[in-house]
Amino acid sequence: MKAEIIAVGTEILLGQIVNTNAQYLSEKLAQIGMNVYFQTVVGDNKERIAEALKIADNRADFIICCGGLGPTQDDLTKDIFAEFVGRSIEVHEPSLKKMRELFKKRGINMTENNIKQAYIVSGCEPLQNDTGLAVGVALTQNKHHYILLPGPPKELKPMFDRYAVPWLQSIIGDQQPLHSKFLKFAGIGESILEDRLKDLMEQQIDPSIAPYAKEGEVMIRLTTKAETQKKAFEKMKSVENEIIKRAGKYLYASENITFEEALIKMMSSKNLTLSVAESCTGGKVSELITSVGGSSSVYRGGVVCYSNQMKHEFLHIPMEVLEGKDAPGAVSTQTAEMLAENLNHQTNTDWSISVTGVAGPSESEGKPVGLVYIGIKQKGSPIKVKSVQLPGNREMVQLRAAKYALYQLWKEIREI
Repeated sequence: MKAEIIAVGTEILLGQIVNTNAQYLSEKLAQIGMNVYFQTVVGDNKERIAEALKIADNRADFIICCGGLGPTQDDLTKDIFAEFVGRSIEVHEPSLKKMRELFKKRGINMTENNIKQAYIVSGCEPLQNDTGLAVGVALTQNKHHYILLPGPPKELKPMFDRYAVPWLQSIIGDQQPLHSKFLKFAGIGESILEDRLKDLMEQQIDPSIAPYAKEGEVMIRLTTKAETQKKAFEKMKSVENEIIKRAGKYLYASENITFEEALIKMMSSKNLTLSVAESCTGGKVSELITSVGGSSSVYRGGVVCYSNQMKHEFLHIPMEVLEGKDAPGAVSTQTAEMLAENLNHQTNTDWSISVTGVAGPSESEGKPVGLVYIGIKQKGSPIKVKSVQLPGNREMVQLRAAKYALYQLWKEIREI
């Protein structure tokens, strides 16, 4: 059974709002065993909405439209759909009654254009709107199934969950839902990981295997249908084990969490504490860490020592190291080492890391944009310094440097 979601709204095409409805509906449809093959976005234009419906009708069994059910002139979905299926528009009296009572209760005069929100397509099943005014629509015709939902998420979500889902289930019966498991990797590129898993991906039938890359990490998604999540994970187990056998060195989580969450989770389980000294990242490392709920159990604090003066006054880096004709400079192994060492001494945390480098847009101290040094200090152990040449603009270098620093810390702790 193929489903298509059509989001109606010029504001989506202009980038003024994000199409979160499609994500929500896709997730919910998967839970009841329906496959979403297509997502379409179309503006508030009569001809283009009609064309989108026509295309969807040729390739999907279930067509779910969201948006365009409001009271204004550019809310066209219901009228165009009625024309598309060859039916008339009529007022849904219970919805109109509810609307009039609501306006009266608020002491507001109801304008005539609001009646439009109580319209339904003749012969359709109305979908009640518990949090708004525009009534939804559900219809089966010529072996196709249609649902029209309002655009605002606060109206769409309860309408879909309470009324559209039962209607869909009455048609499709008991279907095995889709379940996914996520394997998260860091320190390995998408192309290299895919090459290691190439034969598994070429032979895949069930479960399906799909790689996804984002900044600093790669995710493998395993997906299958089963009655329960437990049974789904059992079906996936042999493939999961084979993937881990080939790339387990880089696996940081077997669930859909961020790298920062995995790091904090690991450190918290070991009762470890952390402090950070940042120069070129300007607080980005601390931002990533503190974005994780519960990070206060691990993270004690940090210093954003962006200038040489701050490095000298707060973390006691000698000026003869930072400046001068033959000085190593702020961007150097020596500075990264001393930042982490001195911070660790002052904070007495189990681990301290430092980041110093050239974020750009131009070189500094005669050193190229993207050159970064990471100091990693475990209390009571010799310090380690890693250097890396990162590509990208200023923003990308800062983010990549922050993620690289956390990855190096994760590696060190994991190998203990």
